[in-house]
Amino acid sequence: MIHVYYGDGKGKTTAALGLTLRAAGCGNRCVVVQFLKDWNCGEITALCEMETVTVLRGKSAGASFSNKMTPEQLAATREIHNANFAEAVALASDAASAETCALLVLDELLDAVQLELIDNDAIRALLDAPPTGLEIAITGHGAVDWIIDRADYVTEMVKRRHPFDKGITARRGVEF
Repeated sequence: MIHVYYGDGKGKTTAALGLTLRAAGCGNRCVVVQFLKDWNCGEITALCEMETVTVLRGKSAGASFSNKMTPEQLAATREIHNANFAEAVALASDAASAETCALLVLDELLDAVQLELIDNDAIRALLDAPPTGLEIAITGHGAVDWIIDRADYVTEMVKRRHPFDKGITARRGVEF
């Protein structure tokens, strides 16, 4: 099944990585791809220590946010994202593996799609014909209709209040 967690509220990545922890805790192999993220955060550090979890992430060096990237950095980020996605799909589809992949998390995929930093045809191909038994969890801020239309679970995270609105920055161990 396909899960989508989107919106401007906190908890999208937390929900998807919680699903990863649950699946890995049950002995299932999981692949996590983080688009537009490459900073150190506690949950990724912990997941990387788990034998059954593979984490792929990255973006072009330089600006923190895509709206501050040069065209060259955007092109490099697009290449990184497409390569990570292709590797994740290969890992999730590897029938020869001793352990079939049970969960593929595509964190911030909705944002990468909206920013045109990923090959949409490759995503459509995966969502239209996922490997048998594979759960796919997708996160991001804005809804992408053609992805929502393919989802079995759709959860919108709505922000009612957030400390950032008061000028409080993200705190290690809570927001990252």
